[in-house]
Amino acid sequence: IFLAGKLGQSSLMGPIAVAAYSYMSLVPIIQPPIMKLCTTEKERKIKMDQLRPVSKLEKILFPIVITFVVGIVAPGGLPLIACLMFGNLLRECGVLNALSETAQKVLANLITLFLGLSIAATMSADKFLRPQTLLVLGLGLVAFVFDTVGGVFFAKFINLFAKKKINPMIGAAGISAFPMSARVVHKLGQEEDNQNFLLMHAVGANVSGQIASVIAGGLILSIFGSMLG
Repeated sequence: IFLAGKLGQSSLMGPIAVAAYSYMSLVPIIQPPIMKLCTTEKERKIKMDQLRPVSKLEKILFPIVITFVVGIVAPGGLPLIACLMFGNLLRECGVLNALSETAQKVLANLITLFLGLSIAATMSADKFLRPQTLLVLGLGLVAFVFDTVGGVFFAKFINLFAKKKINPMIGAAGISAFPMSARVVHKLGQEEDNQNFLLMHAVGANVSGQIASVIAGGLILSIFGSMLG
């Protein structure tokens, strides 16, 4: 949605919003069969070690460092990553609890509401009922499928060299559908072994997917924005 606005493709905002939110809600339907197809029962039962304790300093430095790195690598995505990391900083600094609670709940809900209303206002029949809408929906499905497959096989590739094996399903959570994808991975792991707790590991991959999406968007904006400009 952000890229469509920046690249002057406001007529595509409606189809992009419909595709994005539709496929995020369909993650529990789309991902499980793909993960089962790409993994063996033995791989799905791989247990992960407990996560290490993270210090307060690390939690505060994380959003700051990520913002600087993304700003250097993909400056076009800086507005998006800055908002995301600012929310993390509000939560972790420990002195802005009221603002953090507002950002997580009231403000987030209001922004989502106004975003939906403003985009819906652009979805007139002549702009929405077009072949481009079907193309956007199709590309969205392809993206989710290939992201899932790519994440699983990248984890399997790492396992070729790693002494401590990674549950390949965690790789499927490396998409921006947060936190639904992480929950799906955890649920599938529990179905195979009720003592297999993958949620926190999958959430880490899910957050990485969000950050990677912002970087990809920033790079696309830098490349195509300069061409259109």
